[in-house]
Amino acid sequence: MDVLDLDQVHSAVREAASEMGRLDILVNNAGLGPSNLAVDVTVEDFDLTVDVNLKGTFFASQAAARIMIPQGSGRIINLSSQAGFVALPTESVYCMTKAAIAHLTKCLAIEWGTHGITVNGVAPTFIRTPGTKAALSDPAFERDVTERIAALHRIGEPMDVAGVVVFLASPAASLITGETILVDGGWTAR
Repeated sequence: MDVLDLDQVHSAVREAASEMGRLDILVNNAGLGPSNLAVDVTVEDFDLTVDVNLKGTFFASQAAARIMIPQGSGRIINLSSQAGFVALPTESVYCMTKAAIAHLTKCLAIEWGTHGITVNGVAPTFIRTPGTKAALSDPAFERDVTERIAALHRIGEPMDVAGVVVFLASPAASLITGETILVDGGWTAR
């Protein structure tokens, strides 16, 4: 679904619940971040980043909660980023939205916990994906990122994030809510 189209968001969530008979898990994974110095950020890039990263996460969560609340259970997992915990040059708007997602996760967890819904976040470091391929193809940039990943000194792989998402969606995480788990190889431990 296109998270910029709230009709699509509400329709997709309703259709998933109808098709499956219920809705147990929502993973909010849409995100983007046009890179630019803060002094050069355009209103269009600002609005797009906030709309996709934050507004999309909020309204997809709301649509899911409207189904999960009557069920008395559910798991919502929001993708934040280590960028929500550290400052990255040329990424001020992206960092801001990812920090907001971590706080939104806490707010929704408190509000919906009485309905049996857990809301958690996952905050990955740089992960080898098509979205990071261009940046990581610069050897100097990759060396710098690898060095900043203080404890493990390696770029993350998609499975590093998927494992945490699966854990948070599972019964093993039933007492965890309002948390954002950093999957950053030690970057923020410095």
